[in-house]
Amino acid sequence: MDLKRLRYFVTVAHFGSFTRAAEALRMAQPPLSQRIQELEAKVGSILINRDSRPLTLTPAGRLFFDHAMQVLQKTDAMMASMRRLSSEERRTLTLGVVPANFHGNIAGVIREFRRALPEVGVRILEMNSIEQSDALRQGRIDAGISRIQIVAEGVQRIVLREEPMVVALPYDHPFASMEEAIPLEALRNEPFIVYTSDPRPSLADHMLAQFTERDIALSNVIEVRQYDTALILIAAGSGLSIVPASAHFTSTSVVHRPLLEHITSPIVFCHRDDDNSPELRVLYSVFSHMLGEHSHVAPVALEARLVSSPQSYSE
Repeated sequence: MDLKRLRYFVTVAHFGSFTRAAEALRMAQPPLSQRIQELEAKVGSILINRDSRPLTLTPAGRLFFDHAMQVLQKTDAMMASMRRLSSEERRTLTLGVVPANFHGNIAGVIREFRRALPEVGVRILEMNSIEQSDALRQGRIDAGISRIQIVAEGVQRIVLREEPMVVALPYDHPFASMEEAIPLEALRNEPFIVYTSDPRPSLADHMLAQFTERDIALSNVIEVRQYDTALILIAAGSGLSIVPASAHFTSTSVVHRPLLEHITSPIVFCHRDDDNSPELRVLYSVFSHMLGEHSHVAPVALEARLVSSPQSYSE
C-alpha cells in the first residue's frame, strides 16, 4: 500500500475538502483527486461521499481511515527508531509544563508517547509559559505545554483546546453544597488564593483578569508562590480559587463547583518553528489521538502538521 496515498486520503478526511487538503499538502487539486480515485480502485470501495459538503466518509471510508491512521503512526514510529540507530539524534524528549497538577492528562500523553517510541526517554521540567519560550529557543526543552498564549519569535504555538475553569473550595464551605453554578460576583468578598510565578504574566493573571473585565473588585487576594501552598490553604479552609477543571487535587478536603460564567483556560502546545523531528511528529499524533478519545475536536493547525509528511517519509 502506497504511504503517500494513505496520507493524501487522511488529509482529505481531516479537512473534509479536496481544496483545503490540496493546500495543506502543497499540491494541485486534480492530481490529489486522482490519487484518491486510484486508492479507491485499489481497495475496491468508494471511500468518500463527494456529494456532501463538507465531504464525509462512507462506512468503508471510516473503517479504512482508522486503519490508515494506525499504519501511518506505526510507520512514523518505525522511521524514528531507524533514524536513531544510524545517527546521533536525541534519545530524550524534554517537555516543559506549568505545574503538572494543572494537566489532568499529562501522564496519559507521556504513556502514549513512550508506547510509540519506547526507546526514547521523557524528561519533565516545570516552568511557566514565558520560561518555556526561552527554554525552547535555548534548546533546553523540546516542547512545552502551557496555560496562556504568548507570542515569541521562533516558537510555534497551538491551542489544543479551551478547558473550562471551576471553583476550588473547602469541602465545608457554604458554596460546596450549592447545586447551582457559582457566579463570579459571589466570590467578591471571599479570600481568593492565586498561585503566581515569575516572570509574569501567568495563569494567575488570566484568572484575575476575569474579575477585572466584569468590574468585580476582589476584597482579599492571597498570593502564594507554590501551587502546593495554595492547595493546603484551600484544604485548610483559608480561601478558595479558580482552577482548570482537570486540575488534580488529592485532598478530599477540596471540592470543585462549576462557574456560572463560561470561563476557560487554553491548553497550549509549543515547540520550535524549525523542529521537524520524528519525536515531535509522534507527539502531534499522540495529542490528536487523545483529543479524539475525549471527544474534543483537534485544532486545524495540529491536524495539518500531522497529515503533512516530511520529504524523507513520503516515499
